Amino acid sequence: MPVAPAPRGPLSEAVLAVLLHAPGTLVDVDVDVDATADPLADDDLHLTLYCLYELHYRGLDGVDERWEWDPGLLALRARLEAVFEAGLHDALSGWVPPSAGPETMDLALRAIIAADDGPSLARHLEVDGDLDQLREFLVHRSAYQLKEADPHSWAVPRLAGAPKAALVEVQTDEYGGGDPARMHAELFADVLRALELDATYGAHLDRLPGITLATVNLMSLFGLHRRRRGAIVGHLALFEMTSSVPNRRYATALRRLGVDDPRATAFFDEHVTADAVHENIAAVDLAGGLVRQEPALTADVLFGARALVEIEDRWARHLLGAWDEGRSSLLHAPATAAAAS
Repeated sequence: MPVAPAPRGPLSEAVLAVLLHAPGTLVDVDVDVDATADPLADDDLHLTLYCLYELHYRGLDGVDERWEWDPGLLALRARLEAVFEAGLHDALSGWVPPSAGPETMDLALRAIIAADDGPSLARHLEVDGDLDQLREFLVHRSAYQLKEADPHSWAVPRLAGAPKAALVEVQTDEYGGGDPARMHAELFADVLRALELDATYGAHLDRLPGITLATVNLMSLFGLHRRRRGAIVGHLALFEMTSSVPNRRYATALRRLGVDDPRATAFFDEHVTADAVHENIAAVDLAGGLVRQEPALTADVLFGARALVEIEDRWARHLLGAWDEGRSSLLHAPATAAAAS
């Protein structure tokens, strides 16, 4: 269970203070959440939202588990989610979704991929990145990879028939096919240990900027709301379709930099193989199958996919921009943890 992070502004300060008390004691948080300058990357907003979502995952140390379904806290979370969602819609206001149907959903998703003109973080790390940058990248990704597959699994009870079976097929591989040592989250923890980084769940939360937390909050937002079941399916489909090549590049970067510990590359090598298989299942059977069952969800499936591209591009620009300026992309420099290795 992760330790509650240090607050980053009036919103997170107020909420984290409240969580130390018994459920039902939430007072009105007198913070204008609508005044957030950047709803897609604000540190205070996204740290608060991440902590509220974490109550649905493994919880926070010292926080009463009954807060998870506290009506007052859920109402506050809904206010923060509304700001985040409005920011997403504003960012994509000029986007024209490709035409799509049950039989062409994979083509529509590929059109979204083809139109992406964002920077390639994987390419930079493969060719030019140094070991410090690679370690920073791993710290950023720990926010999701140490809970890999969990946000998308919220969709399982929301689906039925063929798309549900497709989702479970993908998730079964994510969870190691029954072997805890092969769970993708555990394989990523091995990468952290190989690079002498703390592999404890939630250990790096205080180092992660708002845009990094937003990459995970996006999945939690879509996954925890039945009304966004189309979006979480679209997110997962595009996630799987765009995974193999970057993971091959990350593995190449590790080998280029002389990291010869097999634990460091096993996670990425596994994804090169697994996601090549998942790609067709996620695009055709999952996303296409859902639209076949519920045509009205077509727009939401495409929105979820495009929202993933938008947030990931912003995240990549943050990392590359910091590195171009010769500074860390983290809020603090990553720390080693020999005990975790």
